[in-house]
Amino acid sequence: MCSIMSYCGQGITLEEFKKGFETTISRGPDDSRIVELEDGILGFHRLSIMGLTPEGMQPFELDGSYVICNGEVYGYQKIKEELEKKYTFKSGSDCELLLPLYKEHGTDMFAMLDAEYALVMYDAETKGFIAARDPIGIRPLYYGYDKTGVIVFASEAKNLIPICDKIMPFPPGHYYKDGQFICYADMTAVEKVCEDDLETVCANIHDKLVAGVDKRLVADAKVGYLLSGGLDSSLVCAIAARQSDKPIRTFAIGMEKDAIDLKYAKQVADYIGSDHTEVFMTKQQVLDSLENVIYLLGTYDITTIRASMGMYLCCKWIHENTDVRVLLTGEISDELFGYKYTDFAPNADEFQKESAKRIRELHMYDVLRADRCISVNSLEARVPFGDLDFVKYVMAIDPEKKMNKYNKGKYLLRHAFEGDYLPQEILYREKAAFSDAVGHSMVDDLKEYAESCYTDAEYEEKRQKYTFSMPFTKESLLYREIFEKYYPGQAEMVIDFWMPNKEWEGCNVNDPSARVLANYGASGE
Repeated sequence: MCSIMSYCGQGITLEEFKKGFETTISRGPDDSRIVELEDGILGFHRLSIMGLTPEGMQPFELDGSYVICNGEVYGYQKIKEELEKKYTFKSGSDCELLLPLYKEHGTDMFAMLDAEYALVMYDAETKGFIAARDPIGIRPLYYGYDKTGVIVFASEAKNLIPICDKIMPFPPGHYYKDGQFICYADMTAVEKVCEDDLETVCANIHDKLVAGVDKRLVADAKVGYLLSGGLDSSLVCAIAARQSDKPIRTFAIGMEKDAIDLKYAKQVADYIGSDHTEVFMTKQQVLDSLENVIYLLGTYDITTIRASMGMYLCCKWIHENTDVRVLLTGEISDELFGYKYTDFAPNADEFQKESAKRIRELHMYDVLRADRCISVNSLEARVPFGDLDFVKYVMAIDPEKKMNKYNKGKYLLRHAFEGDYLPQEILYREKAAFSDAVGHSMVDDLKEYAESCYTDAEYEEKRQKYTFSMPFTKESLLYREIFEKYYPGQAEMVIDFWMPNKEWEGCNVNDPSARVLANYGASGE
């Protein structure tokens, strides 16, 4: 990961800019540079992943124009070869091609990119700033306006707290130019429903996911894998193990006393022959890390915070004990193929609407979690299930086929990888949410701690002062109060709580854990 920040005008001192920018130096600890322009300021913290030489340091400059980008451009070599007919490149960085690409194609370039990115460009000809974000929002970007009305962009909300009164996430699949946000890609828009038969659909799912993993293995830095033992991360690891000529490095975490996932993760690791590490966490570590995790996340959402505890502590261990710099993860599969609660979808249209809603909002929840837990530990996240070609295809599949009509959720994904990728019992293992599967005791410990913080009367009184996304349990109140300590008045950065669709029968629950659903069954075993 890297960190970017841009003040797009005049009126701020360099010291004021630095105060905000330095809060995310862990995203890019290798090098930092700030460039003062006549019309603004650009800042870049570098984590070296591609093109490790000093020439790969940003901002990149071309004829007085500049770009800063936290991103990964897949297949960039082919684009670069074409551009080399007119432009000279100084580094091996994939992001160096962005300015020449803009010179050739203008803002049309954004729809051309197969990439996870957030960027800001300064156009020397127009003396204007352009910002853009990838279609799913895998790379973070926020914006706000200072007291004089100047727009400011940054990788994280914490960069903008000293400068802006109101901070909002930059909408994925959009670019900003001349004061307007313009949509260039909507991953949830289905132009034509895919009517392929089941076997053809599964063959395409297989091929497209393998391609999505394959392109994410390219790095000049060491690559590792988060392995929970659930279907999604296990598939990513199994595919990568086939593509690698030596054992891949996998990491799993669980509570000391009741980790559900660790045994499954080890079973997968043994099967695929990975160099596997188990990390254990304690109740005290969880409680001691809670406030810092909420600060680094910039959210009060219960699901996101719970699921971040294990991920943060695992990534912290990786950072402190290994030379791995890139981590592949299994996020985004649930939103495409279904959760435990989408078994309750009343019909195919509702299933598809729910999937589209979740994909649009992912950047505020699971994708945010993966980014922050990994980047705060100076690592880079890569998300194969977020591959644009893969997402576009799965979203277009007839939702009748994606619904759970097979007595097993995510049947299409499981069927696509039948064979010898994974042990059968892993391939068809019931879904268990990560926050539960690190050990049921972790969520229980957090809820118990929250209960001890407030009497019933205090809870009722304190929650009433939050009119937006009002806390509805003592746990949610605790998280909101910690959030407000660091991000006062910024609750609207998160659209709502990530909860099952309460309008569906069986889903009107007050806890996001799948454990409260009637179909949880063998998920936690």
